[in-house]
Amino acid sequence: MKNYKWPLMSNNILRSDKKVLVNFINRSNKFTNGPKVKDFENRWSKWLGVKYSTFVNSGASANLISIHILKELNKKKKEIILPAFTWNSDVVSVINAGFKPVFVDINFENLALNENLVKKKINKNTLAIFLTHAMGYIGLSNKFLEYIKNKNIYLIEDVCESHGAKLGSKKAGALGEISNFSFYYGHHMTTIEGGMISTNSKEVDRLAKMKRGHGLLRDSQDKYFIKKTIKKYKNLNNDFIFNTEGFNFRNTEIAAVLGIEQLKRLNKSIKKRNENHKLYLKLLRGDIFFKDFNLKGSSNYGLHLILKKKNSKLFKKVLSILDKNSVEYRLGSLGNQLRQPYLKKFMNKRNIIGLKNTEHMHFFSVYFGNNQFLDQNKIRKLCKDLNSLVI
Repeated sequence: MKNYKWPLMSNNILRSDKKVLVNFINRSNKFTNGPKVKDFENRWSKWLGVKYSTFVNSGASANLISIHILKELNKKKKEIILPAFTWNSDVVSVINAGFKPVFVDINFENLALNENLVKKKINKNTLAIFLTHAMGYIGLSNKFLEYIKNKNIYLIEDVCESHGAKLGSKKAGALGEISNFSFYYGHHMTTIEGGMISTNSKEVDRLAKMKRGHGLLRDSQDKYFIKKTIKKYKNLNNDFIFNTEGFNFRNTEIAAVLGIEQLKRLNKSIKKRNENHKLYLKLLRGDIFFKDFNLKGSSNYGLHLILKKKNSKLFKKVLSILDKNSVEYRLGSLGNQLRQPYLKKFMNKRNIIGLKNTEHMHFFSVYFGNNQFLDQNKIRKLCKDLNSLVI
């Protein structure tokens, strides 16, 4: 494995985190889902500005549970709108729950769903919009949020890459019915692997906690609901009433302890990431690269290079400069999911034609790492090299 001078991800687990973890392990006898998990959930809810949160073992698990909750809340509508420019677990969760994914193109300004195109796709079968706040940008406007509410459509937020992004005074993840976060190793904060489901709905929270733990009634953490339900099933063991279809997506006390420590410095990390991003955009050439991102409320995840125009030869030169600077990168950013083998039954020319910006991102964009530890001299050096390109 190549040792990059500018890796995609940087170790966000500090010596102080390790010390806290060692102390916890030495003094504790319980390591599976317990009081530390509840503590982390409560702290996260307070930070985010919601009533309830459920800690799970990954962002993908959060996606899957959330869409299965929608399946339980509404048995009639069968379509969910989502961007083709997203992570595969969003799409997989929709298909797995038996819904039809309806793909829509994105804007370059925030790499999120084109609101006007979404409106054209909404019909009587539309149950929800599964919005991705991609790469740290806020993915919708107040006007569109109001439009969704008036249409009585669920908004599910994927905030896995955008911890702390804001629409006005509200954080992404506190805008829709359900939101999903990832605490994967390379994200704004980490529990190594891990995710969170957040909501202001008691019913959704109840279902999230049951589905996380095999569907068990006792995992709902709702005493009144548990008591009421037990009366219906007198022929069952009270501790083993499987009240809903569930999974085993629980996380651990150890991960929660790490999450609590990471959360303490999350705001400072976001500030530093945004400072890096603004410097990068300031220095970068605007005649070659797209720079007109909507930075209002952003919480940057990665540094993007998006060619303004299709130019394969120029793009190869860009990649050559990244290679010479020993920068680890990802082609196509999230890419066009419709080009992936698992979605081949949805792949046709008609679908691709309608995804102009997503296609451009797929073939003429690349992103690389940004984090709170990044030396800004690296940004200056790289931008100087990129700016020397001859068109």
